Amino acid sequence: MARRGGFPGGMPGNMTNLMKQAQRMQRQMEEQAKELEEKQYTAAAGGGAVTVTVSGKKEVVSVKISPDAVDPDDVEMLEDMIVAATNEALHRLEEESSAMMANLTGGLGGLGGLSF
Repeated sequence: MARRGGFPGGMPGNMTNLMKQAQRMQRQMEEQAKELEEKQYTAAAGGGAVTVTVSGKKEVVSVKISPDAVDPDDVEMLEDMIVAATNEALHRLEEESSAMMANLTGGLGGLGGLSF
């Protein structure tokens, strides 16, 4: 006769462990997200003529422009340098964010292809 109210092979214990692991990982992700938000990422373009700093919240914190980079006859070049520096700073943020996430989820290969 089949047992009532349970899963064969001790499934509830495994499910409990899985839930605990998921909760632990969620806490770690929240902590790392907060840590990431507090960091700043800086990048330069034009040989340092333009420097942009972004926060972990993906907000531009500062833009520094060398007086030598300001040419009224070539505003487009200055605009391009600002865009390049901003994109590079955001790229650095994304790289660190991805590395943190990979570190957290690295041991979850057995979850049937789920990704976080």
